[in-house]
Amino acid sequence: MVTGSDEHMKVAVIGTGAVGGYFGGLLARAGHNVTFVARGAHLAAIKKNGLIVESQLDGTFTVPGQATDDTSELEPQDLVLFTVKMYHNPDAISHLPPLIGSETVVLTLQNGIDNGDILAEAVGEANVMFGSAYMEGRVSEPGVITQAGPGIAAFGEMKVGITRRGENLLQRFQEAGWRVNLHENMPGMLWKKFAYIAGSAAVCAAANCVYEEMRTQPETRALIRSAIEETLAVGRARGAPIMSDSLAWAMDSLDRFPGQGRASMAKDFTERRPVELEGLTGTVVRMARELDLPTPTNDFLYAILKPSADRIEALNASGK
Repeated sequence: MVTGSDEHMKVAVIGTGAVGGYFGGLLARAGHNVTFVARGAHLAAIKKNGLIVESQLDGTFTVPGQATDDTSELEPQDLVLFTVKMYHNPDAISHLPPLIGSETVVLTLQNGIDNGDILAEAVGEANVMFGSAYMEGRVSEPGVITQAGPGIAAFGEMKVGITRRGENLLQRFQEAGWRVNLHENMPGMLWKKFAYIAGSAAVCAAANCVYEEMRTQPETRALIRSAIEETLAVGRARGAPIMSDSLAWAMDSLDRFPGQGRASMAKDFTERRPVELEGLTGTVVRMARELDLPTPTNDFLYAILKPSADRIEALNASGK
């Protein structure tokens, strides 16, 4: 792990979508040696024109097109940003071994609650940190990332505590223009976000509406709140360090999200792209069943969305 403030990190971005493209792009703009792992037309466009980032916060900028679809071409990295959709985890993890050295940090900035555990099993817990990103964005066309919304991140260790490597990374991230916090209780922070995302994204997808609509309708707002409360109860039952302000934080996040925005999972349902239902509401339901804990609101949302998710999965598998 590079520690000197004047040294550039070797960084690989596994998953050059909205989150990986934006945060990786900021690191590349700051001079770090960033390689974007992508494929198809997106990869070709990055190689030809560089990665173009269109940000509401940072303006439009282009970073060098250092990109590949074959990580065996690369040497061990100082940092790997792991930002794929959760349903791509098995394939993406298979690309990690060439990138991992004894001091490599693999930082997951994904939705969901168990990605850190999955990565720790694959590369070793000592190499893994986890975090979350709060933004709205997408690949608007091959080689182009758009960023809207807060554009902030949080990260920390998988166990409660602050480490020197976390402090070093925080300095690097801030120097690169990240709006980021290093948290002592990142597991608790992750459960906050997971509860908020799982509840609000599922309702957004089921209701097919924007955030302003669903948070101002009393009945719909109550449904979101119930889903969040159930998810936090699952976390407590699992022994997670749930923070006392988690529900209030989640509802405040609901109110702060751009009013005309939609959850990424809701967009994926509409556009018939693979969805993260299993990693979000499906995980709440699965964990609750393991604990024999009732989660009627999440059960309802999962049951409503599962047929559409299965249909989309079948369509994508068939190539239609």
